[in-house]
Amino acid sequence: AKKMDALGAYESDGSSDGTKQPKKKTSVTTIAVKAAPDVGDPENEVARHMVHNASKSVAYNPTYEQLWAPEQGPKNPNYRDGITPGMRNHLMGSVEKTNLADFHFEEQFQTFNSFGYAMDPSAAFSAHHTGGVVGNLKQHSDMTGRSVHQATKRDTQKRKRGDDLALQKALQGRGTELTAEEAEEVAKDMAEVQSKEEKEAAVKEELKKRDMSGIIEATSQFHGKKEADYQGRTWIDIPSDLKPNDDQSYIPKSCVHTWSGHTKGVHAIRWFPKAGHLLLSCSMDCKIKIWDVYNNRKCMRTYVGHSKPVRDICFSEDGRHFASAGYDKVVRYWDTETGQSIQAWSGKGIPYCVNIHPRDNCILAGCSNKNLVQWDPRSPPDETVQEYVQHLGAVNTCTFIDNYRRVVTTSDDKKIFLWEYGIGTAPMKHVSEPWMHSMPAVTPCPVNDGDPKYLLCQSLDNQILVYACGDRFKLNKKKHFTGHTIAGYACQVGVSKDGKYVISGDGDGRLWLWDWKSTKVYRKIKAHDGVCIGAIWHPVEQSKVATCGWDGLIKFWD
Repeated sequence: AKKMDALGAYESDGSSDGTKQPKKKTSVTTIAVKAAPDVGDPENEVARHMVHNASKSVAYNPTYEQLWAPEQGPKNPNYRDGITPGMRNHLMGSVEKTNLADFHFEEQFQTFNSFGYAMDPSAAFSAHHTGGVVGNLKQHSDMTGRSVHQATKRDTQKRKRGDDLALQKALQGRGTELTAEEAEEVAKDMAEVQSKEEKEAAVKEELKKRDMSGIIEATSQFHGKKEADYQGRTWIDIPSDLKPNDDQSYIPKSCVHTWSGHTKGVHAIRWFPKAGHLLLSCSMDCKIKIWDVYNNRKCMRTYVGHSKPVRDICFSEDGRHFASAGYDKVVRYWDTETGQSIQAWSGKGIPYCVNIHPRDNCILAGCSNKNLVQWDPRSPPDETVQEYVQHLGAVNTCTFIDNYRRVVTTSDDKKIFLWEYGIGTAPMKHVSEPWMHSMPAVTPCPVNDGDPKYLLCQSLDNQILVYACGDRFKLNKKKHFTGHTIAGYACQVGVSKDGKYVISGDGDGRLWLWDWKSTKVYRKIKAHDGVCIGAIWHPVEQSKVATCGWDGLIKFWD
């Protein structure tokens, strides 16, 4: 209708009367059609304020929200989540790393679940912002910014000192301070926790020292009926009726008894000094046992003080004490009767041999660190009396000669050193020849004497060498015992009391007997299954011999 009215307002230029009349002014309404409407702000503020992540400078003053805004950019349509693989450091996208203690995270997590607000982790260490809070700001204002732990009683949950200090530092500067009552409770809790931690640290330090030194707690168990009889005589006292039957030695013929208490191979056996009514043995099962020889022939006491196999043992002169050396680098000094460990030392190397000086009861141990170490049971365990340092290999044996005034050592460096007792700076004599081999076992002859005439040395070239210990320490070239095979094994050498026979085990489990004068083989006896590592002659009964092997058995021969 409006269009028709507009058309009716126009008149034709050619009128019938030929007169020209003026046109009427009419109003025309137009409609604006916008095919492409405006999108975004006309000033292009967004594009102007976009900054690349690698940029180190900003050309305008951004607000805090813009400065901490998340990274944005176009999505990649070729990937499902729109994130390019190079921009992702997690399966779900890009994760921002923040250093936050577990305690603080748990505290804010529980605070948000309980009160509806929490500290903003992105603003925790910002210099521009000190009060970032996310969640219910009104609740935060009502609670004065307290967390769950501050809102409840502190004595219900003891926190460690480090967490309390970190919490207090974190709360300071965020508008939350501890009240006087809370500060007193925190100080009390911290004192209790600190005392408890000090006690735990002391216990851990003691256990750490024991673990590093390898020293374990020593125990002992008596297996007999009574430790003393009605007259007060203890079980280690020498029987009054024990006397030598004959001064002449005889070759044993058969096995009369077998001790089988050890669960692994037996490495060394020793007779009780001057009597031989008890037999001491050490084994690879980390135990030391002492056996009765004449009565019921049972185990009398077991000593446990090593965490690894026991390598060597040695009685004192009266037999009341003995020393043991184990692969746990520990040397112990025991009371034979009570089983008490009097002293224990931990060395730098594995002790391969141990000996006791009869005059001052000092302990000497040859170790794998090339030193012969001397300890005194009367001194503190961490104090070393003397170290004999000259060998170039592990020290295998140490033997006293010249009325216990000198010490002879053998080593893996194929040398023999003669030392003045108590002086370890330099040896008195040095024996080394090109043909010599290592000597892992040495026996003095006569056995129970501080001034032996000879030393019988088990050489690893399958022979027993004899060294004279008189005015001159030298090799006796006329006497050497051969025939057995002991290469690789430290088989002990035994000698009869009258010096008529020499015995030794070998790698095949046989017991070899030689004549001292002619150095000829008298007899070979199959003694053990495996290595026969120890063979010793009885100090009183001249026809009896004890042997031990890696089959875990100790045999008594007569």
